[in-house]
Parts: sequence; structure tokens; C-alpha cells
Amino acid sequence: MPYFKFTSTLMISAMLCLLVGVDITGAAEPVVVASAGTVPNLRQPQAAVNSSGNVFVTFGAGEEIYFCKSIDRGRTVSAPTKVGQVPKLALGMRRGPRIVASDDLVVITAISHESGNVLAWRSLDGGESWSDSSNVNDEAKSAYEGLHDLAIGNDGMMFCTWLDLRSGRTQVYGARSLDGGTTWEKNIRVYASPSGTVCECCHPSVVIDESNRVHIMWRNFVDGNRDMYVATSEDEGQSCGSAEKLGVGSWPLNACPMDGGDIAVNTNEKMLTVWRRDGTIYSAEPGLEPEKLIGRGEQPSIVAASNGYFITWVDRRAGDLLMLTPTSTNPITIATKASDPVLAAPDSGNGPVVAVWESNDGSDSSIRLMVVTENRLSK
Repeated sequence: MPYFKFTSTLMISAMLCLLVGVDITGAAEPVVVASAGTVPNLRQPQAAVNSSGNVFVTFGAGEEIYFCKSIDRGRTVSAPTKVGQVPKLALGMRRGPRIVASDDLVVITAISHESGNVLAWRSLDGGESWSDSSNVNDEAKSAYEGLHDLAIGNDGMMFCTWLDLRSGRTQVYGARSLDGGTTWEKNIRVYASPSGTVCECCHPSVVIDESNRVHIMWRNFVDGNRDMYVATSEDEGQSCGSAEKLGVGSWPLNACPMDGGDIAVNTNEKMLTVWRRDGTIYSAEPGLEPEKLIGRGEQPSIVAASNGYFITWVDRRAGDLLMLTPTSTNPITIATKASDPVLAAPDSGNGPVVAVWESNDGSDSSIRLMVVTENRLSK
């Protein structure tokens, strides 16, 4: 029988799991990716997992973008290396770099508040070396709000989406790349609100399904309500269809909650979204299906694994990090003093599901990674 050394957090989680019937035997101790002692002011981690089970992590610190990787399925992580330097790098409140990976191809995007541009770096050797940056947006300074997302399909097609201000009002734009992030095609407008602007400070999300349909989600602003909407491109990111509201309730709010939620599709191309309304997390499928209550909190993330959906969120910023697994009915606490959690899993289903987050333990701030469960394809 294997020997597991539990921290106090995992011990509490394990006791809760015995009560509610959740299996966390695949979970591992959190790994410190980087700490403030070695990389000051580190923030906003993101992760990707390739089909070999290698885990790739990026984060920002000051004006620099960093990269780490794990070649042992998340058990250990390499020392942080610099990818690039960005004047006035957009960081904080879900701003920050994004990352995707396919085999040895890794692409990282980030936004400069100074230039207002979305920038992309690519590596063809698993992050050992990096290209110079290239522009994603084709209108200079249009992305200076600093909120964006990036996705990759199973054939390597990429789509980047961001909040765009080229019209003077906040709209949702996007662009695809068919050459591994080397160049980006003419930008498309995903959505313009009839009320003049979408929610100005909530990040958009994007995912690509197995048929190369691109699904984009954002927080809208229509008639005073800040609700979540989704639109789908049926032609591999060349144009976008009409937008539809998620859930049946609405959130009248004369402010930006700075919390854009997340979106995932499984291998059957079923979409599920998670997002916050007021102080509560909900999940919802498209088609004006009623939303389902997840729990109190903010900053939700979702990923589709081979056995179902994993969802994480925090009960408050720098609070408890909670998780629902495909088999659980009640959340478990997997960390404390956590902010900005993000989940990642391989599209192939062969590899670990991982969570990364900011750990805000006073002067000992760090980026942490935890293998939530281990997926392996059946022989």
C-alpha cells in the first residue's frame, strides 16, 4: 500500500471526503512552482497539459513573463525561466499571461498596458527556447484593458480573444492562428453590445471543441444587467454567430465585478460554463438552461477531463480554495490563503488534471501547483 504524507489541509479534505464519498487518492501534495523570495511580485499563474502529461506553467512578475514545466506529470517543476519582458505588463484581477501546449509546441500570450497590444511567444522545443513576440491584434493599442484568453484545438489551431477598444467602447474581438502562433489572421469582432459596451473589466474565456468550433464567453452589459453570454464560431474562428445569454437570472449592477468565469467542453462536445453572480458561483449549459448553484465564492475555473468536469473557486480572495470533482456532490478544501485558481487538463484525456494558484501567506507568497487527479487512457 502506498504511503501518503498529508498536510493539515489535505488531512481535513480527506476526512471530508470520507464523509461525502469523494475519492482524492489521485491528489498530490501542492508543489511550489516559484516563491516571492526567488521571483518578487509573482502573480497570475496559468497552466497547460500536453498529450504526454507534461505540465507547463506561466506567470508574470513586474514586467517579466516566466515559464516552468514538469516532465514527471506534475510531481516536480523546473526552475522559472524568462520568456520575455513587456512594458507595463497587464497583471492582476485575471489579467496576465495565457498558455497553450501541443506536444513540444508551447505558446504564451500577454498584453502590454503601454502598447495596448496582445503579444504572442512560441516555443518548438517544450519551452527550452522562445521566439520574439508577435502581435495578435491588428489595430494598435486596441487591447490596453489587458483582459484576454487563449485556446488550442486538437489539430493545433489557436484562437485568442480579448476585450477590444478600437471603437472607443469595449467590445469582444478575436483572432486565430493556423501556424502554431507564428502569425495571426485578420481580427474578427465577436460581439458588440446593443447597450454600447460589454462589461469593461471581466476577462473573456475561449475553448475549442473537437470539431474545431470556437466557443467564446464574456460578461455582457445589457440594460443595466451584467450577465454571462456565449457565442460560437462554426467556421473555425473565421466569423462568429449570434450571442446567447447563459442562465435565466440576471445581475443588475452599476459596476464591474472583475470576475469573468470559465468555459469547458468535453469529448462529446458538451459545453459547461461556470461564473459568478453577486457572491454566488453557478454552472450553466447554453440554450437558456437554468443555472445550477455551485456555492458561495468567486474566481471559478472549470476543465473537462476524461471522467467529467472539475470545478475550483475561492470562497474569497486569499481565502479557501474549493473543488468539485466529477464524482463529488460537496466541495472539498484543497488549499487556504489562495487566489486566482486555474485548472488545466490534456485534451487527450491522458495526463494529470492540475490546479495552479497564488498562495498569499504573508511575506511567503508563491505560485503553487497541485495534481488534482491522474487520468490515464485505458489500454
